[in-house]
Amino acid sequence: MARQGLSRALVTAAWLAEAVRAGRVGAGLRVLDASWYPPKERNARQEFKERHIPGASFFDIEECRDKSSPYDFMLPSESHFADYVGALGVSNDTHVVVYDGDEVGTFYAPRAWWMFRAFGHKEVSVLNGGFKNWVKEGHPVTAEVTQPTPAVFKARLNKALVKTFEEMVQNVSSLKFQVVDSRPEGRFRGTELDQGLESGHIPGAVNIPFHSFLSETGHEKSIEEIQEIFRAKKVDLSKPLTATCRKGVTACQIALAAFLCGKRDVAVYDGSWSEWFHRAPPHYKVSEAKRSK
Repeated sequence: MARQGLSRALVTAAWLAEAVRAGRVGAGLRVLDASWYPPKERNARQEFKERHIPGASFFDIEECRDKSSPYDFMLPSESHFADYVGALGVSNDTHVVVYDGDEVGTFYAPRAWWMFRAFGHKEVSVLNGGFKNWVKEGHPVTAEVTQPTPAVFKARLNKALVKTFEEMVQNVSSLKFQVVDSRPEGRFRGTELDQGLESGHIPGAVNIPFHSFLSETGHEKSIEEIQEIFRAKKVDLSKPLTATCRKGVTACQIALAAFLCGKRDVAVYDGSWSEWFHRAPPHYKVSEAKRSK
């Protein structure tokens, strides 16, 4: 029973398809498409309009963020988040299921999952395998866009789940918590550009690329496999842990994977490398790149 409770962070396509067939999508169960793609590659909102899970609404991460920040996708204020998800029909009693259409299976959905948890919402799950497997398994899709009845959502930021730049700087010397970086190895090591930025990592960080936790089909690996991945990297799930990446998105895959293993308190460094690169002193940016002057 304990594992079933932990796995509430994930729901299967079969479970959600049954909920759709039974007409349970509504005030008590909201489905959100949290897809985002680079603008020149794909149009997430347009794809949603053309094809999505019946009853789903579009969770626009471009809208539900701190637009005053120079960094991508930083958390919005409590009031902004509350107003945004309330307009999508989400109340504090709603079970929220998030998914995205990325080809890897799950990419942005864990970010939305973590955002809900950061603002105090516990009943939130990720669709295991994402939209690509929903379609592959033959579950229904629609172009019909439903208008949910607005709800009242009260948000309270859980600061324990969010790390700031200042806290990350202090940790370089204090080592109060472990840091896991979910970016590809080349970007972590500093041997390839990170979306236009010089790359590297925070001193003391451990690298576990987020796709390590996904199977070839795009589903989450088993709890036993996930635990072994953390063990192999000497990450102790009984101790404080913070996840980081490029812009606070795939770091949430680390938080989700640890949650499945029973660790519910993984924090995410919201600014991640985007902020660290611009604000940290040079000796706090570890890189193997050989720069010739």
